[in-house]
Amino acid sequence: MVLFAGCVSAVFAARMRIDADKSEARDSMEQLDRTLRMGMVGGGPGAFIGEVHRRAACLDGDVELVAGAFASTEARSRQRGRELRLEPPRVYGTHAAMLDGELARPPGERIDFVSIVAPNDTHAPVASAFLAAGIHVVCDKPMTLDVTEARALKRAVGRSGCVFALTHNYSGYPMVKLARDLVGGGELGRVRKVVAEYRQGWLATPLERSGNKQARWRTDPRRSGAAGCMGDIGTHAAHLAEYVTGQRITRVSADLATFVPRRRLDDDGSVLVRFDGGARGVVLASQVAVGEENGLTLAVYGDRRGLTWRQEEPNTLRVTSLDGPVEIWSRGQARVAAASPAAARATRLPPGHPEAFLEAFANVYRDACDAMRARLLGAPPDPLALDFPTVGDGVRGMLFIDAVVMNAGGPDKWTRVPRA
Repeated sequence: MVLFAGCVSAVFAARMRIDADKSEARDSMEQLDRTLRMGMVGGGPGAFIGEVHRRAACLDGDVELVAGAFASTEARSRQRGRELRLEPPRVYGTHAAMLDGELARPPGERIDFVSIVAPNDTHAPVASAFLAAGIHVVCDKPMTLDVTEARALKRAVGRSGCVFALTHNYSGYPMVKLARDLVGGGELGRVRKVVAEYRQGWLATPLERSGNKQARWRTDPRRSGAAGCMGDIGTHAAHLAEYVTGQRITRVSADLATFVPRRRLDDDGSVLVRFDGGARGVVLASQVAVGEENGLTLAVYGDRRGLTWRQEEPNTLRVTSLDGPVEIWSRGQARVAAASPAAARATRLPPGHPEAFLEAFANVYRDACDAMRARLLGAPPDPLALDFPTVGDGVRGMLFIDAVVMNAGGPDKWTRVPRA
C-alpha cells in the first residue's frame, strides 16, 4: 500500500507539473508578439557561418539569441558568450548541457529553437536531441554526415512535430523565387536544359595545412562526410536547380577530382544530371577555380524562353526568348510582385537599394520562425511562410552526394539517385 501510495503521489506530482507547464505555455502563447528565443550550437570565436546565421536570424528584430554552446571547449564558448553579451548562466560548454539547462527553465523562458552551425558530423546528434525535447531546429547544410543519419533525422522530425529548416539560403533570394514561379507558371515552356555552377578559389592551395580552421574540417572526411567540394557547395547548386525547376535529380554521371596533393576529399567536380521531368543538365562545383569568389550561377532553358541568375549580381534576373529582346527583371519592380508573391514577400527594400546574402539568409529564418509561431499558436501558417528548405531537402542532398561519390568511384556510366 505504501508503494502504491508513493506511485500515486509521483504520478500526481508529474501531472501537476505537466499542468503547470501547459498553463505557462498558454501564457507564453498569448504573448507571441514577443521575439522568439534562439539558442546556437557552434559559431565560436572567429567562425564565419555562425555569425552569418546570428545576424540573419536577428535581422527583422523578431528573434533574439539568448543561449549557446558555441565551441568545442567551454573556455572558448564562454569567450563567445562574453563577446555577444549573453547572460553567463546561459552560455554552455556542450549542447547537452545547454539542452539540460534550458529544459530546467520555465517554458516561458526556454529557447524556442536552436540554430546548428557546427561542422557536419555534429548536425544529426544535436538536432535529434533538441527535436526529442520538442525544440524547433534550424540547421546548416549539408544536413548530416551520411544518408543513414539523414533518414533517421527525417524520422525524428516526423515524431517531434517540430519545425526543421535547412539553410539552403540561396532559395531565399527574391529573384530566385521569381525564377521558380516563372518556370512553374509555364513561362519558359517545357524545361530542357539546366546548368548550375558554383565556383570558388579559396582552396586552390593546401590551406588546411596552414592552420585555417574552416579549411581543416571541410577537407576532413570524418567531419565533413564522403564529399568535399561537392558536398560543401555542390549541394547548393543541386538544390537551387531542383528548387527553381520543381524537378528532382534522378540520375548522375560524375567526375570528381582532387587537385591539391594530399588532400583527402574532392576539390572539384562535374556532374551530368537527369531530372524526373525530362530535363537534362549539369552541376559544376569547384573550390580550386583561382580568382573566383562566390560564383554561383543558375541557367534554365525551356522550349520557349530561358533565364539566368547570378548570385554575385542577385538583384536581377536575365530572361531570354526565341525571337524577342533580352529582358532584365529587377528586384522590387511592380511586375515582379505581380508575377511572384513569394518574391514580393522576400523583398525588403525599394528597387535600386541592393539586397543580398544576409537578407536571403534572413528570409529562410523569417519563414521558419513564422511557421514556428503558427505551431505554437496551433494556427495554420501563411502558405508563403512555408517556402523554406526542410528535412526532405536535406535527405535529397545527402542522396545526391552519395550517388555522386558512388558513381565517380565506380564503373557505371549512370547512377540512380534514390527517392528520399
